[in-house]
Formats: sequence, C-alpha cells, structure tokens
Amino acid sequence: MISPVTISAVFDPAQTLTCGQAFRWQEVLGEDGLPLWEGAAMGKVLRLRKTQTTQGDAISFFCSQEEFETIWRPYFDLEADYSAKRAALSSIDPILETAAGFAPGIRILRQEPWEALCSFIISQNNNIPRIQGIIHRLCRLLGEPISGSSLFTFPGPERLAACSVEELSPLRAGFRAKYLIDAAKRVASGETDLIKIARSPAAFGRSELQKILGVGPKVAECALLYGFHKTECFPMDVWMKRAMAVLLPGRAPEEFGENAGLAQQYLFHYSRMHPELFGG
Repeated sequence: MISPVTISAVFDPAQTLTCGQAFRWQEVLGEDGLPLWEGAAMGKVLRLRKTQTTQGDAISFFCSQEEFETIWRPYFDLEADYSAKRAALSSIDPILETAAGFAPGIRILRQEPWEALCSFIISQNNNIPRIQGIIHRLCRLLGEPISGSSLFTFPGPERLAACSVEELSPLRAGFRAKYLIDAAKRVASGETDLIKIARSPAAFGRSELQKILGVGPKVAECALLYGFHKTECFPMDVWMKRAMAVLLPGRAPEEFGENAGLAQQYLFHYSRMHPELFGG
C-alpha cells in the first residue's frame, strides 16, 4: 500500500466537498474502520482524511506523491493562500467575517470544465442526492471503469454527443437529457470552445455557455467558477438573492472582487446552517 501524502493546510474536506461544488464525493469507512472521503475526478479515484495532530490539522491523501502533485494539489487549489483570501473578505463586512469564520476550511475546487458544465446542467431544479444519483448513473452508463475501484470516469463530450435522449433514459435525468446532448454536440464540434473560455474573461464565458440549450445565468456562473476557476463569479439563485438581502442588504457581489466565488460559498454554507435567520 502507498503511504499517504500528508500535508497541513487551511482545508476541510467535509466543508469543501458538501457545499454544492462537486457531486462525486462521499464519506465512507476506510479499511481501519475510520471515516474518510472518497471520490473521482480527472479519471482518478482519491481517498483523503482530515486528522488532528499536536501541530494542528493534517490532511492525508491516499495516493502517490506524483499523483498528488500533478492532480490533487491543483484540484483542491492547495497553492492558494486561503487565509489571505478570508482576511480580505472579512475586512469588507462583519457578516462576511462571521460567515468565513464559520467554515474557514472551504476551498474552491479546480474541476475539469466539461464535467463541471454537465454537473450544473444536471443541477437545475434538483437537489444534491438526485444530482449525485444522475451523475453516478451517467458515469456507469457511458464512462470507463477506474482501475482498483468501483467508480467510473466521467464520459467525454464525444461519447455523450453520440447518444439520443432515449439512450439516456436510464439516467432518469428528465428534461436535462436533451440539454446534456446539446452541450456535448457543441463542445465535441468545437462550437463551444472550452479552452478559449478558460483563457478569456468571464464575460466571454457567460455569453458562450448560455448559447447551450438549457444553460442560463446560474448554470453558466457555476460552471465558470467551479470548472474554469473564474473566482470573480458569484452564482446567484433565489436562495442566494434572499441570503444577500437578509445578510448583506445593499451590497453587490462585485464588491467582493476576485474572491466573490469564495464569498458566495461562505454565505451559502452559513445561510444553510442557520435557517433561523430566514424564519426557518
């Protein structure tokens, strides 16, 4: 067995992996009977665990050093200084300081753009368990087995573009199936150029992604933030509009600058965990 790569970082897997950024992670029991997180990304499977030591929190990644450096360090954005990001946001407003302090271990994942786009197409008018189920079935139906695990890769656009709505019926994705196929055809043909979107300002990505059937402002913003790492993006839906009105009346996401996406995550998590603030 490969010895885990262990680091100390401002990073909490539970806070990061359950806040609606990604949908292929779950808490499982390790061979030692203790809980850890398991998921798939970039064609690989990872298990990781947070433990407390006398020196502070430690995160163990059960993979090789090479895989950690080439895949998981970038994926979890571990090079970025989230203490500095949190401090910058906290200086803007006391409510942001409170929300950031409530879940300081959240990081913005650097997901594969195509998978993020599909994930948030699937997320429309949906809840997290159902999103997870559809994505799981999509990977089993069209993905490839990942060696040494029971998980599958996320299917590429060419594979999905070759499918009909009827062929996707096992996903139980409903109206979202035709949206996935349209996205796949546009990406596979190059009409929607994911590389160009990644290299261009967020405004270009918003325009290009919303040409895809079923992709509106919220889905485009989520894809840009979580798949293209456009950290100035601030996904806004009815829930977040309410959170902003209650917690930060009179303020706009543009005030949060390059860390707006992180501010959204802090506010979303804080609001979800404090329903009493909204009469819940």
